[in-house]
Amino acid sequence: MQNNLKPMFADVQAELDIAIVGSGPAGLSAASRAQTLGCNYVLFEGENHASDTIYKYQKGKHVMAEPGFLPLRSGMQFEAGKREHILGTWDKQLTNQGVNIQYKKKVATIKKLNDGVGPFELECEDGSKTTARTVILGIGLQGNIRKIGSDGDDLPTVQYTLSDPDEFQNETIIVIGAGDAAIENALGLMRKNKVFLVNRREEFARCKEGNLSQILAADTNEDLRILYNTSTIRIEEIAEAKDGEPCMNYVFKGADGEQTMPVHRIIARLGATPPRTLVESFGVQFPNSDPSAVPALSESYESNVPGLFIVGALGGYPLIKQAMNQGYEVVDTIMGLPVVPADEPLLAAKFKPLGDRSVSEVLDLILANVPIFSGITKLQLREFMLESDLLKPSKGQIIFRKNDYTSTFFSIVEGSVDIDLVGKDGKPMVINLTKGNYFGEMGLISGRRRTATIRAGEDCVLVETPRKAMLKLIASVESVRKTIDETFVRRAISTYLAPPLDNAAIDELLSDGIDVRRYAKGEALFKDGDAADGLYLIRRGSVAISKVIKDKDVVLSYVSAGNYVGEMALLNNNPRSATVTASVFTEALVLPVAPVQRVLAANSDWKAVLQAQASKRVKSNVFRENEAFRDSDLIRFLMNEGLGEATDALIIDENLCVQCDNCETACADTHGGTSRLDRSAGPTFQNIHIPTSCRHCEHPHCMKDCPPDAIRRNENGEVMIADSCIGCGNCERNCPYGVIQMAVKAPPKKGNLLTWLLFGLGDEPGERKAAYDPNAIKKAVKCDMCAGSNGGPACVRACPTGAAIRISPEKYLVRQGQLS
Repeated sequence: MQNNLKPMFADVQAELDIAIVGSGPAGLSAASRAQTLGCNYVLFEGENHASDTIYKYQKGKHVMAEPGFLPLRSGMQFEAGKREHILGTWDKQLTNQGVNIQYKKKVATIKKLNDGVGPFELECEDGSKTTARTVILGIGLQGNIRKIGSDGDDLPTVQYTLSDPDEFQNETIIVIGAGDAAIENALGLMRKNKVFLVNRREEFARCKEGNLSQILAADTNEDLRILYNTSTIRIEEIAEAKDGEPCMNYVFKGADGEQTMPVHRIIARLGATPPRTLVESFGVQFPNSDPSAVPALSESYESNVPGLFIVGALGGYPLIKQAMNQGYEVVDTIMGLPVVPADEPLLAAKFKPLGDRSVSEVLDLILANVPIFSGITKLQLREFMLESDLLKPSKGQIIFRKNDYTSTFFSIVEGSVDIDLVGKDGKPMVINLTKGNYFGEMGLISGRRRTATIRAGEDCVLVETPRKAMLKLIASVESVRKTIDETFVRRAISTYLAPPLDNAAIDELLSDGIDVRRYAKGEALFKDGDAADGLYLIRRGSVAISKVIKDKDVVLSYVSAGNYVGEMALLNNNPRSATVTASVFTEALVLPVAPVQRVLAANSDWKAVLQAQASKRVKSNVFRENEAFRDSDLIRFLMNEGLGEATDALIIDENLCVQCDNCETACADTHGGTSRLDRSAGPTFQNIHIPTSCRHCEHPHCMKDCPPDAIRRNENGEVMIADSCIGCGNCERNCPYGVIQMAVKAPPKKGNLLTWLLFGLGDEPGERKAAYDPNAIKKAVKCDMCAGSNGGPACVRACPTGAAIRISPEKYLVRQGQLS
């Protein structure tokens, strides 16, 4: 040991200064640093090779070195490359550096020999024992793989790892998961098989950017298809399946409802949970009962057990570079050396608005003041804040305006914000939201416009988090997801559903929990005649309310996100009086029957509000039934064509249209010669025509999985494509309505004969210069509603008969007298 070092617990008698358990990237880096510093240490590895997690990666896997902005701090080399090269490099360095690694030494127990800072005794499964002043635990999550959790998930052809994708060929294979392992398995298997990649969400929130680009590009190949918003129902074995034929039925719920697919194999890559029982047996505490929770650690990676440190994936840091930095830093900490984390300068720059406070002080402030982050550790918060911004707006500064189309999420760290609303009496009112609260979840989840204007209050400090980073946190931390769900419901109750209720009544409404349900387009939330099972708050998407009248299924009305359905049956204790069907992919939060009826019985004011709304709907439905055969089919047509998720659609009344195509010409003239609409294309019903033009969806399909993040929604709602577009074509493939083109710069217009003769303008008649290169790099183009132009969309302004309008479907239906 170097003479100038003052290690922790130096006066404790033990055989080792440091016992390192697990030779993953963090453990290898820690051992290399310990060797350099001359420590008395041992690296224990349960297998006969180092870095078992990477060793089990599929053959030929390209291992990425992310995050790219973070420097590597380790005595072991690491850069992006093939799995085999990285393992080979590490094996050579272990030998060249003389690292003291002992293979086939799986640590079974770790215990302290006294109640103070005494040594740890480590016993391996082979019975050997040793003592150490400190322990570094880097065992990862490999042994605690998540299973599918449905019937049939333990069949012989359902597997949870994949070593060599070339082992299988000419099979139909389901790969389940949205992380890097699932994507890489799917890419490897598609070379020789037909692959379906199942993602239960609508985008890939947790994978690396390189994998994201590859899988989206592969989705155009006939050998690989991505199934979004898809969940497993069950897996059934096919009796007496012949050799080479599918042996299982994969039953799933997707965009088109429940389906069954015969397959040869299912590979589920659903991650893993911490080996909680083992780690708790070492005395380590977890912050809560969430299965995905990681141990509570200090900023120096020390657990609640003094001298026992946890690094790598078990500590909540699954990226290789982060784990290696931790392994290096924790040894320096143990040996008494000053440690400045690798991400410290990056965070310090972000935290400048708070003046001279240290990074640690700011992180403590956020954790102390914002309860939504209580389920994550300080180390996880560091990673989260690398993707977020800390803001200190002046008093009165607008954070966002009502009807803005932005989707970032805000947490109030200090001070307050003021929310401008309209009271029940129609007069303006202001609600003050103080530290610890958050806002912006409606835009984040539902894609709807901001519902209020929010201004900074006194001494306001905010954390602003991009949509993708917040979705990643929601997907990774169960406590955050539950908090978001509950707050959404509370605000929906107090704003839309039950303004008269106080907090105690709302607590009672939520006493039996919230059921989050997702519905594919065309799937019924409930049917006419069903028993009432709860009150449905539509958080995302839209629904159609219908009833069978004279043997015809008639659409009575349309309900969008932010509203509720199902109150009539609860008020009257009767079966459902209509069928409610998802017009697009829809998410509803359901309040169970019992607490709703208890609160209704105890709160006559709220019951009166619901009865008034129910009466209004009954009257509307009676009117609609009388007008059913005129209106219903049109609403159904609009919903079937996806207008339930549109915010601004181009609609043409063919009774007025003279087919002059001025709309297309005006669009082309406004956008450099490339028209962003096709008037003649698109569906028609009766006199209503929907041309091929962007609908500016609530949750734009084109916006998800854009590698350069070039597609954004303006504050006025226009979905725009920025100049940073790289022409990858993901948006064109993702758009279900065919409204995006990959176009190059259009050729210059020809001059006509008169202008050429008089002024020499343009090309010679009938000729065109070679300035147009059809092989040039293409970029995505789509309708931007002529943002920035006076007078609104050029297509509407150019229509001589008023046949073309741009309008939200909700407003259009009201305008036609089809919604009361």
